[in-house]
Amino acid sequence: MAVLAIDAGTTGVTAVVIDPDGTVVARGYQEFPQLFPRPGWVEHDPESIWDAVRAASASALATAPTTPTCVGITNQRETVVLWDRQTLAAPRPAIVWQDRRSAQLCERLRADGHESLITARTGLRLDPYFSATKLAWLAAEEPATWADVRAGRTAIGTVDSYLAARLTGGRVHVTDPSNASRTLLFDLAQGDWSDELCALFDVPRSALPEIVATNAVIGRTDPDAFLGLDLPVAALVGDQQSALFGQTCFTVGSSKCTYGTGSFVLVNTGTAIADPDFGLVATVGWQLDGQPTTYALEGSIFVTGAAVQWLRDGLGVIPSAAEIEPLAASVPDSGGLVFVPALTGLGAPDWDPYARGAMFGLTRGTTRAHVARATLDAIAFQVRDVTDAMARCTGHPLTGLTVDGGAAVNNLLCQLQADQLGLPVRRPTITETTALGAAYLAGLATGVWGSTDEITKRWHLDREFTAGAGADGRDEAHQRWRRAVAAVREWSA
Repeated sequence: MAVLAIDAGTTGVTAVVIDPDGTVVARGYQEFPQLFPRPGWVEHDPESIWDAVRAASASALATAPTTPTCVGITNQRETVVLWDRQTLAAPRPAIVWQDRRSAQLCERLRADGHESLITARTGLRLDPYFSATKLAWLAAEEPATWADVRAGRTAIGTVDSYLAARLTGGRVHVTDPSNASRTLLFDLAQGDWSDELCALFDVPRSALPEIVATNAVIGRTDPDAFLGLDLPVAALVGDQQSALFGQTCFTVGSSKCTYGTGSFVLVNTGTAIADPDFGLVATVGWQLDGQPTTYALEGSIFVTGAAVQWLRDGLGVIPSAAEIEPLAASVPDSGGLVFVPALTGLGAPDWDPYARGAMFGLTRGTTRAHVARATLDAIAFQVRDVTDAMARCTGHPLTGLTVDGGAAVNNLLCQLQADQLGLPVRRPTITETTALGAAYLAGLATGVWGSTDEITKRWHLDREFTAGAGADGRDEAHQRWRRAVAAVREWSA
């Protein structure tokens, strides 16, 4: 028995085959293009995402020692996709979670006094990050597209819904609570779409997917559509919640930080919905089939790994993402350089969609090594901003941080993070915990694993980083960072 987990991220798709021991026995990866049609706009071609899913999955299956018995899907969350219900073709590009085009719409809704209602119902903030603001923009700006949505010809959903439709040959239109809770249309307490919010954002409820349990068999893959496979699709889960599950954060107060395109810190709040404050949001963690919903408190950072990708693709500072660690380690510090990577605005705890990136402290002595070091520093600073906010919000400072995601393999980053937090940073042996969480959820639904206790035994520590000499002066460095953040926000005004 094995599970195929498909992790449809922001810049690429990872497919892994997980055996019953929780070991990755095969892996495939395929990037897809990022589209930037205007400043602040970020789009994807849905067909490119689907092509990447098939390519990554084919690559993983080619080297897998056994054929999987089920499929789990995890995905970039707030991105919205539209597709024809019959042909499954997309009438327009997907609008990505990083996209800022709905900022003015958010301002109008805030000025009209709607934000308190939105937060009370959803646990979220009124920000372009979340799905409904993008859908409201489409309703206002692309009436022909929206007419097809209203007529029932075009379906709308997040990436999990789109992939579920593609995998099953269009037989299902579903999502799970972890993804639904990121749309600004989901009532956290009621566990269902809110008619009130659908009306506010001009989104027809009939176009939205059915909400199903996070680990439930929602259909089977269509062999003609998906590599000749006929397998149960047994999990849909947002990527950050999937990482929380993959890190076996099953107890109240357990937490993780995922270093991906952005970075996201989540803490399990159990069956209680946290009162979001200090720039944090409340969200669904997961809802296991037949069990009460598990909630989480989240701090969402928009650009961390994406800044490394920008250094590679936009500036040519590094030839590959892996090169940032040796380059940054070649200098003792950033040489006074501070980089605020607000390339798509600022998320938690500042929430400024108009902020833009900047570097401060440039001199003739600044080298690309200093830029690389300042980029890693910026990741550590942003995570500290969020963990500080969590301590204020919950009244309980974190005692350590468990990390995962692509950049978690960067030893220098993990050490900088431990130094900046003054706390131990723990890295598991498997850092692809986003895919692992989807696999565990699908396996629970199909009998690969019998309980979360069984899954917990499969978490193993790779390395713990503790604060060292680099922690000296950490507060002064963080205060300098906060001055830089204030400066980019002043510039944006």
